[in-house]
Amino acid sequence: MNIAIVDDDKTAARLLADKLKGFEEAHISGIATNGMDGLALVMDTNPDLLFLDIELPDISGIEFLERIADSAASDCRVVMYTAHQKFMLSAFRNQAFDYLMKPIDDQELRTIIRRVCLDMQMPKPVSPMRVALSDNAANAVTMYADGIGRRTDGKFLIYTNAVDFRLVDVRDIGIVAYQHGSRVWEMYVSGLDKPIRLKRNVTSDMIVALDPSLVRVSQKHIINLTYLMEVTDNTCRLFPPFNNLTDVKVGRFYRKKLIEMFSGF
Repeated sequence: MNIAIVDDDKTAARLLADKLKGFEEAHISGIATNGMDGLALVMDTNPDLLFLDIELPDISGIEFLERIADSAASDCRVVMYTAHQKFMLSAFRNQAFDYLMKPIDDQELRTIIRRVCLDMQMPKPVSPMRVALSDNAANAVTMYADGIGRRTDGKFLIYTNAVDFRLVDVRDIGIVAYQHGSRVWEMYVSGLDKPIRLKRNVTSDMIVALDPSLVRVSQKHIINLTYLMEVTDNTCRLFPPFNNLTDVKVGRFYRKKLIEMFSGF
């Protein structure tokens, strides 16, 4: 795992680098102390993981995120690295993978590295910056039902009724919850105020078939494993922005498989 660090505080950057050297998976590809040098570092090394300070002397970390979003480095997982919780929401709205508070908590750092290792094992859509698809290929869809399908670019095509649909990236899905009253599954997606209600003919098997990171944990819930922080008192605790979903219980018949997938890396 190649890791880059962008932080104008040289002492903090070196401390983080020293902690990362304790992980055998980690290789530090470079450290930059301002935003422009950081952008050059990311473009030159194309790291798997970037620790990015939100407050830089020349550009903000949020602007940094926006600049790399449409570049060849867009697949890089970015951890916003800050002493200020007020910046967290902006970070996630701009597609940050996670955040790390200063001063660094060793357990939080281990959790982030574990999440990155799991995410690197998951199949990801091919970046359009690297492969130019024909119009026909880009629009091809494998439909699991008339309500949900997977495009060749990896995004999910979700029909909410007979004519309306929405494209969703698996990295934006937190959980999918079954609503017994209406007998439909609802998908919780980052950046949306309300869950997306799926068509009634969409089943749990169709949902988990979309991507290996989608794992069923009970009769009522399917979670995105990359957002799972821990299981305490038989309840899933999720990373932001889904940390407010506190009723995701693990069913007895699903617990063993969840533990195997959660711990198997």
